[in-house]
Amino acid sequence: MPCDPEVLKHVPLFALLDEEEMAVLASQVELKAFAPRQRIYKIGDSSGRAYIVVSHGEFFGFASMLDQTPHQTDATAIDEAICIEVDRQDIAVLLQRKPLAGMDMLQVLGRQFHASQQLVRLRANRHPNEIIEEEMTFGERVADTVAGFGGSWTFIISFMVTLFAYVSLSIWLGNRAWDPYPFILLNLFLSMLAALQAPVIMMSQNRQDTKDRLRGELDYDVNRRSEVEIQGLARKLNLLGEKIGDVEELLREKPAR
Repeated sequence: MPCDPEVLKHVPLFALLDEEEMAVLASQVELKAFAPRQRIYKIGDSSGRAYIVVSHGEFFGFASMLDQTPHQTDATAIDEAICIEVDRQDIAVLLQRKPLAGMDMLQVLGRQFHASQQLVRLRANRHPNEIIEEEMTFGERVADTVAGFGGSWTFIISFMVTLFAYVSLSIWLGNRAWDPYPFILLNLFLSMLAALQAPVIMMSQNRQDTKDRLRGELDYDVNRRSEVEIQGLARKLNLLGEKIGDVEELLREKPAR
């Protein structure tokens, strides 16, 4: 269906376009309605079209559309959605009639690119222990403290001393002891301690799994940033190598002249 220029005003990518540029673009693009769970495109589809969700302005498929390559991912509507369908020719017509519109769209894309870089930088620079401390509840702090104390030599030595003193005193008192042999009350206390300690230790182990998962996600972000930077350096080194090769060719040709 035809696209109303007023619809384009709510799309962040086209927010800087003026009225004439909006009108030109609206005359080229189309609105497409997708039902829930309807496939928009699939991997390998070479339709050459990109889509912008009208409700929140997110766009997808632009890289394949601009490069004129098959889509590398699947796109399926989760809920009912109205999308703006754009192809390469639509953008070409807009730039032919209104060349400055390209600068407006590049400015918006530049802002989004910088925002994405800043987000990745902040995520990569976060210290996992600080994030974990901020998100811990009171119960989780207690569980970690109990598990940490229960797994220490301080607890083992204190427990053995207390147990030895309890048994020795009961034996020394004989029939006058509050818990004579076979120490039924002591067994009750030990059973209660084990019943409480086991779930607390399990809670702490779950917390440790969460910590490991968070550290893994942060490490992945760092590795991804490193990969991008290494690729950038590789491109620069290749460019320098080409320039040095050009200089060497000029130096070889100079004596012949």
